[in-house]
Amino acid sequence: MVDLDKIKSSMLPFAKLLGMEFTVAEPDRVVAEMLVRPDLCTRPAILHGGAIMAFADTLGAIGTVLNLPAGASTATIESKTNFIAAAPEGSRVVGEATPIHRGRTTQVWQTRVSTAEGRLVAVVTQTQMVLPPR
Repeated sequence: MVDLDKIKSSMLPFAKLLGMEFTVAEPDRVVAEMLVRPDLCTRPAILHGGAIMAFADTLGAIGTVLNLPAGASTATIESKTNFIAAAPEGSRVVGEATPIHRGRTTQVWQTRVSTAEGRLVAVVTQTQMVLPPR
């Protein structure tokens, strides 16, 4: 298991801006929560689709990083989102990313974003390129 304090201390500035709080960071599963704040919303006071996508992309990227060979890095090369339901302002969303494929040159992760009560908000599937050490 990966040390959550290490993930938190090295978190990307954008993840901090989103307010992501990591609860699990393992090679097979990454979980985080996020408060649906007014500045992350569209009208009528629901979580913006771009915020959902950024939240999920960050989870999948961290999952990939946890599976990279030494010195390698990653970049998202494809992402698809199915929006299912709204997440209202003031609620919390939970994202859980799990691997579908962990290959030598690409990894594919699926992130399910739900409300804290368990209502599915979105399903995001992303492909991460594995970049060899320079």
